This record gives sequence, structure tokens and C-alpha cells, in this order.
Amino acid sequence: MAKAKVFVSLKQGILDPQGQTVEKSLKNLGYDNVKNLRIGKFITLEIEGNDIDKQIDEMCHKLLANPIIEDYKFEIT
Repeated sequence: MAKAKVFVSLKQGILDPQGQTVEKSLKNLGYDNVKNLRIGKFITLEIEGNDIDKQIDEMCHKLLANPIIEDYKFEIT
């Protein structure tokens, strides 16, 4: 059984309204040094079988990320 960590983030150039809202809120709390805050997703899963790298890449491409506007990377432990 392998454990995987999947990190999904918006591609550069894609607007991130959620990130902008959080950045503005942090500045309102006095954290004026925060810049270019982006929000992403962090997914963990356990998986068995062969070709785990290939399976996780397919999962990301088909469901866990939107490859048109998001980038993803994963780590297997």
C-alpha cells in the first residue's frame, strides 16, 4: 500500500478570487507583507497495485484537477 500526496494549484495567469479575498483579509488583520497569495488543494490517498504513478496521474487528469486551469504534482511514499 502506497500513500500519495497530491498538490493542485491554479496555473499562472488564472485569476484566483479566493486567494485575493484571503490576501485582502490578512492585510486587514495587519499582515501587509503578504503578496500574491494563491489557494490550492491538498489531497491525500492510499493506493495499491501496479503502475501507481500512472494511475495517480490519470486520476489527477480526469478528476482531481482541471488540467485546463490547474497544475498538479504528486508525491508517493
